[in-house]
Amino acid sequence: MEVITSIRPVLAIIVSLIAACLILITGERSRNLRELWTILASVAKFIIVASMIPFVLQGKVIEYTVISLAPGLLLQFRVDAFGLLFGILASTLWIATSLYSIGYMRGLNEHAQTRYFFCFAIALSATMGIAFAANLLTLFIFYEILTMATYPLVAHKETPDAIKGGRKYLAYTLTAGVVILLASAIIYSLTGTLDFKPGGYLAGHASADMLRFLFVALIMGFGVKAAIMPLHEWLPTAMVAPAPVSALLHAVAVVKAGVFGVLRVILYVFGPNLLHDMGLWLILAYFVSFSVIVSCFFALAQDNLKRRLAFSTINNLAIIILGAALLSTSAIKGGMLHMAYHGFMKITLFFVAGAIYVKTHKEDVSELDGLGRQMPLTLGSFAIGAMGVAGIPPVCGFISKWYLCLGSLEAKEIVFLFVFLTSALLDAAFFFPIVYSSFFKKPKGDVNPHFDEASMFMVIPLMATAIASLILGIFPNAFVHFFEIATLAVRSVLGS
Repeated sequence: MEVITSIRPVLAIIVSLIAACLILITGERSRNLRELWTILASVAKFIIVASMIPFVLQGKVIEYTVISLAPGLLLQFRVDAFGLLFGILASTLWIATSLYSIGYMRGLNEHAQTRYFFCFAIALSATMGIAFAANLLTLFIFYEILTMATYPLVAHKETPDAIKGGRKYLAYTLTAGVVILLASAIIYSLTGTLDFKPGGYLAGHASADMLRFLFVALIMGFGVKAAIMPLHEWLPTAMVAPAPVSALLHAVAVVKAGVFGVLRVILYVFGPNLLHDMGLWLILAYFVSFSVIVSCFFALAQDNLKRRLAFSTINNLAIIILGAALLSTSAIKGGMLHMAYHGFMKITLFFVAGAIYVKTHKEDVSELDGLGRQMPLTLGSFAIGAMGVAGIPPVCGFISKWYLCLGSLEAKEIVFLFVFLTSALLDAAFFFPIVYSSFFKKPKGDVNPHFDEASMFMVIPLMATAIASLILGIFPNAFVHFFEIATLAVRSVLGS
């Protein structure tokens, strides 16, 4: 595998840091200019990330070392296929979220908008650092930066509930960070390196008991942001945040960073062979299967739309980890694809929840009867996202879930095929009644009988992500080669 030295991954990180400074300098004096920096930075970030796609498709890896702290301990960035998959997802959806944020924040005349856009930009820089981290140390640094940058976003409303939600978020994620740091220090003392290696590198470096401890520590550490039950409680509480922040948490940055970290541990630190030989894959598979099923029942019980979406996210994150834990070719590919495709579908659903709130101030599922007649574009986009999350063609969720089911058959584990199918049925159970009631039930309260959508700054992004979910379901390689990049990542890990 050819290694190319390039500053591009650093530029992808820096561009939104520059925007954050410009946003802070501009402030409230010129809202249009302040938000222009956000849009320009999001587009520039996407262009930089997209420019690396041809190199990775050719089987090359892009590296850039910032500083060597000690032998084998580097602050280094490496763009491999899996990291690029996450980087493309985040940079693409940041454009949509930036446009949506303008409509949302102005539509509600929110306070502290400069702080909001500033923290948003820092969070996306941290996300890029996580995506392109070459080792556990670099990933940890940007993982913690992401935590600190998103805390003001979670607590943005500054109400008692928002402050409580922010503190709980910090308590969970900072504690998890300490666990990750401890495990990383032990791994460095054992191996002399923290670099990610396709297929892992820990075999033969420690006793079985120490390897089990390290695996549990790292899965628990990254599993907090991935909202693996019972480490999930911060996530529903964080739904007090504005809708664009919820979209950031669920589709673009925070929880996807957690899942990304878990998959790095499974595939690039321990590796499939070691996990299979020790039987750790099966323990993890059953553990996350609990999250898959139980989170669906929690979602069914939620009347608040964003909380229902939050438990749906927990369900889908667990599906991604379960796919990686099965260690078969199709299951790993399905997990990686679902990480990307779920981002488009779930951000659509949260965009819809925010648009409904801005236009009608309704937050509960029981209040949505007949609303599809007033907001057909918005609720129609919700229907597309719901179909995708339930794995119904032609939306892209069908493709990733197909590979997950196929992977369970490859692994000869029928019980996990049952888990995937049950999850899809329950997804339909808690989303389709919303679609039905919004379009086919009579409204209980005052609903405008004429078309009355939210601002186009909100409607266009949510329609764009819904349409992209459809296109990716028909042409899985459309736009940015998600399918091909995931295939390359799986081949590098499994060596086939």
